[in-house]
Amino acid sequence: MFISFFSCKYEKKTQTGSTETSPIISQKIEYASGFSIENHETYKKIQIISPWPDAKNTFTYILYSKGTPRPSSTPDAKFIAVPVDNLVVSSTTDIPILEYLDIENMLVGFPHTDYISSKRTRALIDSGKIKELGNNGHLNTERTLEIAPELIIGYSATGDTKTYDLLERTGIPVVMNGSWMEQHPLGRAEWIKFIAAFVGKEVEASNIFENIKKDYTQAQSLAQKTTISPTVLSGNMFKDIWHVPGGDSYIAKFFKDANTTYIWEDTKKTGSIALSFESVFEKAQQAELWIGSGVASSLSELQEKNNRYSLFDAFKNKSVYSSALKTGPTGGLLYYELGPMRPDLILKDIIRIAHPELLTAYEPYFFEKLN
Repeated sequence: MFISFFSCKYEKKTQTGSTETSPIISQKIEYASGFSIENHETYKKIQIISPWPDAKNTFTYILYSKGTPRPSSTPDAKFIAVPVDNLVVSSTTDIPILEYLDIENMLVGFPHTDYISSKRTRALIDSGKIKELGNNGHLNTERTLEIAPELIIGYSATGDTKTYDLLERTGIPVVMNGSWMEQHPLGRAEWIKFIAAFVGKEVEASNIFENIKKDYTQAQSLAQKTTISPTVLSGNMFKDIWHVPGGDSYIAKFFKDANTTYIWEDTKKTGSIALSFESVFEKAQQAELWIGSGVASSLSELQEKNNRYSLFDAFKNKSVYSSALKTGPTGGLLYYELGPMRPDLILKDIIRIAHPELLTAYEPYFFEKLN
């Protein structure tokens, strides 16, 4: 049996920025498909390939050391002197990255700070060091200009970048983060290398990722040793539609690597699939496990949302699990914040649920059983 390489509880460390010239450190990308890094002697070229569905353009950033000449012009590229000393991020998934790199003190603003769960970063919010910047995608431009970040790491689900474009015209560099588009769990975690490139933490990011990859692959190998593969149902009803993860989705990859039989594993779709209750019931009534049941905190609360949920065998056998019960003090969901950075923990959670004989000393971190 193996033990996770570090605790999920953060310990506060002091971070100070530096304006000294830093060398350009090479980086290698292994799992992520949404960005690439091209290493050169005096600069690196980062390309963002798919920051949102059906993105038409590739975003190119040229990173060069502060205090050195800017590289020769590259068409349509944005030039950013690194390392930056402070920044704004726009997705909660970036918060654990900053903390694992010990640079959360660089964060000066965030849109909708109530979504942040981490105690470490919440302490900075409460002390006024991180400013509230409004809603994601529509940052309050006046407040953002007041704090004058050296860099904004943006996020868009639809391709609407009007607010970012406006801020960029004021001279604040904006880079787009597309980590949420990755379909391999380790691909999402590898975006720590993307953020690390802008803050001079390439070595640390590589070491952190390698440990997460090792933890994940060890868990995956362990799960494949069992001949038992329980059937799994996932998702829940929203109004009249049941959304289940597609067979080529990020979630389905976890189910496969945990050696379970996901009911919709043969569907060739990376996003969710919209189904009627009847079609889900017909196919998944006898599923042994229901993993990912929404925000209900108990079986009775789940049944109140839709009485027909009680017809599933997984419900009758009390084999229903939710990842939406652990929240921060202001309501942010820990799973959505920390999960992309720690796919190894998500995988081990599912393995512990599906194959309890394998990880006997492990307590699930995100998923909780409904009673």
